[in-house]
Amino acid sequence: MPQLTGGDSSLLRRINSAVTLRALRDGAVLTLTQLVGETGLSRPTVEGVIEGLIESGLVVEVDPASAGPPHSESVRQRGRPARHFRFRAEAGHLLGVEIGTHGARAIISDLRGRTLGAYGRPIDESTEADERLALVRGTVAELLRRGGISRDTLWAVGVGTPGVVDSDGVVQLGTALPGWTGLDLANKLRRSFRCPVLVENDANLAAIGEHWKGAAIGKGDVVFVLAGLSPGAGSLIGGRLHRGFGGAAGEIGSLHLLGQESEPSQLLSSSVSKLRDPLDEAAVARVLSLAQEGDHAAMHVRDRFLARLVRDVAALVLAIDPQIVVVGGWASGLDGVVEPLREQLSRLCLRPPEVQIAALGDAAIAIGAVKLAFDHAEQQLFAVDQ
Repeated sequence: MPQLTGGDSSLLRRINSAVTLRALRDGAVLTLTQLVGETGLSRPTVEGVIEGLIESGLVVEVDPASAGPPHSESVRQRGRPARHFRFRAEAGHLLGVEIGTHGARAIISDLRGRTLGAYGRPIDESTEADERLALVRGTVAELLRRGGISRDTLWAVGVGTPGVVDSDGVVQLGTALPGWTGLDLANKLRRSFRCPVLVENDANLAAIGEHWKGAAIGKGDVVFVLAGLSPGAGSLIGGRLHRGFGGAAGEIGSLHLLGQESEPSQLLSSSVSKLRDPLDEAAVARVLSLAQEGDHAAMHVRDRFLARLVRDVAALVLAIDPQIVVVGGWASGLDGVVEPLREQLSRLCLRPPEVQIAALGDAAIAIGAVKLAFDHAEQQLFAVDQ
């Protein structure tokens, strides 16, 4: 990652560089005069900072003809056109990776967070950890190959995974994938990259993704429900992820243990003889399809599962009082999942939240992983310490 000032060790200069770069960060093409106005710095200071940023590769001078309509200051007193500058979002890349039960997905973006490409591949749920990680690496390699992007240009990698993940990227508990509990996932993947690798729970990243580019834009307090056979949830409080002390916040799929009741998967595995394995998501999908077609036994199974999901979500809503609940995972495709949630949360909660289906669909986790990498890159980009 290039230094903000091309190696200058002056704290004041680094601060000035960060201020100037932030003025260009949103994509605007600005002249020196405009940068002086935006930053409050003197013209000689801005001129010196800009040269350092150009040397670092973070800023480039652009042709005034391509900078849009002329401004009043676009011609200097000498008669020469004013110089125009922009932030080089293409100076680096950010990678988001989802490791799921049935596949892997990777998304690449520029330094402004704009998606440049995506690639996914199926992975059998019984695949062991080492082989799964090899397939994940292959997914990333194929994405980079298709985009003509060098691995050396990556500034940060965000990774989403099922399970309880600690702050070091170790999966403390991961029952959805074989060999996942105790896996030092961050360290395993870090060997494939020359940049930081950040690992987070998948539901947490989906919440971040929907808050960044989806249904929860502009909402401060958010609950994202990843509705699967064992539902999980991610929560933002005041716009910041709430992980809990050990990263286990939002594991609503374990609420049934409080009452010694059936596991969520068992609610979908009874009354329908075709569903032999409670963890067979393909079979579950067939049951849900039968319910949509009006099969009474399947409808009973679906409704019982949704009733449990509503109660699990209500427990989290009562604890957090979110502004919005976003529903993702395969349950987001169920007909009528939103209205039962709205109705029951209105009945069970003191202040019912807004309820919406995830806007990002299956990409929510990978997009949240990109945002995780984006935030890390932002911290480095605007850091002023040594």
